[in-house]
Amino acid sequence: MKENARILVVDDEPLVCLSLTNWLKEENYLARAVEDGPKAIAAVQADKWDIVLLDLKMPGMDGLEVLRQIKSLAPQTVVVMMTAYASIASSVEAMKEGAYDYIVKPLDVEELTMMLHKIVEHQQLVTENILLRKQVNERYSFEDIIGKSEPMQRVFEMVSTVADTSATVLITGETGTGKELVARAIHTHSSRRYGPFVAVSCSALPDTLLESELFGYERGAFTGAERMKKGRFELAHGGTLFLDEIGDVSLKTQVKLLRALQEKTFRRLGGTETIEVNIRLIAATNRDLIKAIEQNAFRSDLYYRLNVVNLHLPPLRERKEDIRLLVAHFMNKYNVEFSKTFDRIEDEAMALMMDYSWPGNVRELENVIERAVVIDHGPEIKARHLPFCNMPLTVAPAEPTHTMEEMEKQHILSMLEREQWNIARTSRVLDIDRTTLHKKIKKYGLERP
Repeated sequence: MKENARILVVDDEPLVCLSLTNWLKEENYLARAVEDGPKAIAAVQADKWDIVLLDLKMPGMDGLEVLRQIKSLAPQTVVVMMTAYASIASSVEAMKEGAYDYIVKPLDVEELTMMLHKIVEHQQLVTENILLRKQVNERYSFEDIIGKSEPMQRVFEMVSTVADTSATVLITGETGTGKELVARAIHTHSSRRYGPFVAVSCSALPDTLLESELFGYERGAFTGAERMKKGRFELAHGGTLFLDEIGDVSLKTQVKLLRALQEKTFRRLGGTETIEVNIRLIAATNRDLIKAIEQNAFRSDLYYRLNVVNLHLPPLRERKEDIRLLVAHFMNKYNVEFSKTFDRIEDEAMALMMDYSWPGNVRELENVIERAVVIDHGPEIKARHLPFCNMPLTVAPAEPTHTMEEMEKQHILSMLEREQWNIARTSRVLDIDRTTLHKKIKKYGLERP
């Protein structure tokens, strides 16, 4: 138990104040007594108190009004009501106003001892959790990226190194590893942090729309272009342009993209004016661009223009020591969002998570924790909450035995089957938008059984 907790006694009976403060000091608490409401409020304004033992019935300002003001001044202070007139109505009203509990006079020393021990131990746990979260944030996180593993520490170091330069960065890694989070972290820690961060999902748009999205268009450039529209290059002026899934861009658009990067100028579709921009480019892909170059699907000159600094994000299966931290992070996040009280995870559930190969990486883990928090009341995430609880666990091969496209096809199919072909849920697990998922389904000829 935490010793020397600070306890304020508020009671209009001098004998109660004297006997209670003497007993509390014998129990290693720091205790002080005041005899009315205004003095209690002044004491709370002047000092920090862990617990207030507050008499309900006092002349002048009564206990309920004092309670309201204490909770307004110091919400973290625990207030226990003392009353010789116990009633359901008074106790319910006190609870509504934020009282922790109430105890009936004459005080039962054993009951009060147990209550105080429980309060102080809970406060100590809350304090330790706050400190732990602070330590985790200081040691194991960078913006919203969590990881204590050696691969992630190298990522944090690289982000810190390249952030405040103008170098173009190519982020590689599987779907769901957090490539956009890393891009945002680089922007946030750069000299361009006060400029715009503009993200484009290159795989979400057909080639004809992607070009107009990147470079904008003039009025009348094509049917339906009723007014001028600025493109993402122009909107990112003075900031960072993030091109996600750059490997899905067509060769035709790659040529225009390369020219814009080399010359730092472009023209809107249908326009004649040359527009100059000052941007920092970050690109990302889950494809093997070297192989794409060999297959004449990606331009080598564009690749070398993008790959000034390469930052590779490891899949979750290669940094499983981060799973506990990530689970705690997402559990706290969705506790707040859904007003739940999950605070731990069953050993069996954690063992399943550690054994699972996480083909959807951190995005899939977040989806699993969100689902677990939504479908139950807590406080523990159990094995039965996990969607893969009764599935045979897939083990990632030590070396790739299939092409990237074959692996992507199989992964998308397995996620579709797991989510019963629910496109919205599957796209969230895969961390892609629904348009891209439909394109992939069509590309690989996937059909619902």
